[in-house]
Amino acid sequence: MTIIQNATITIDGCSINILQSKVPATTSLVFLHGKAFQAATWQELGTLDAVSTAGIPFVALDLPGFGKSPEAEIIPGKVINGILESLDIKKAILVGPSMGGKHAIEYTLENQDKVAGLVLVGSVGVTENRERLQDLPAKTLILWGENDQISDPANGVLLKSEIAGSELVVFAGANHPCYLEQPELWHKSLVDFVKTVTG
Repeated sequence: MTIIQNATITIDGCSINILQSKVPATTSLVFLHGKAFQAATWQELGTLDAVSTAGIPFVALDLPGFGKSPEAEIIPGKVINGILESLDIKKAILVGPSMGGKHAIEYTLENQDKVAGLVLVGSVGVTENRERLQDLPAKTLILWGENDQISDPANGVLLKSEIAGSELVVFAGANHPCYLEQPELWHKSLVDFVKTVTG
C-alpha cells in the first residue's frame, strides 16, 4: 500500500495543503487540479497509487480556495514555486487538467528551467497563450476527451502542432474529465510518459 503523507506548506503566509510520496526526489510529479476538484481527487482515483507503484515520487496540492487550502491572495505561479522550493524539487513534471492546465502552461512559460515535462489534460488557456505555445517543452503529453464540451478537442490538436515532439492521446467517447472516465488509460499514459522524461 502506498504511504501518502499529508502536510501543510506555508507560502507567503498562505497555508497550502499537499499530499506527497514518502520519498522526496529532485525530479517529481506535481499534480494540479481542475476547478471542481482537489488533491484528494488524485488519491481517490488511484492515480497516486499508480505512480507510486511505478516508483515515481509525487506531490499533489490544493490551490488556494480548494480542498483543504483556505482562500488566499496569491497567484498560482507563486504557489507552485513555493512548493518546489520547500520540497527541494529541482525539476517538476507538471500535471494540469482543465484550469490546472492553464496554470501549468503559464508557469512553464515563465519557469522553463524548473519544468522537465508537462502533462495537459483537457487544458483551458490554450488559445490565449497561442503565441508562445512553441516554447513549451518537447516532453509534453496532451490528453483529451473526444467529446470534451468544456475545452474543444481542437485545442489538443493545436498544442500538438505547436509543441515539437509532443504526444497527443485522445480518449474515445470521453468527456472533459477524461481521466475520471477512463482511469486505466490515464494511468498507463501517465506512467509511460514519466518514464520517458526521467529515463
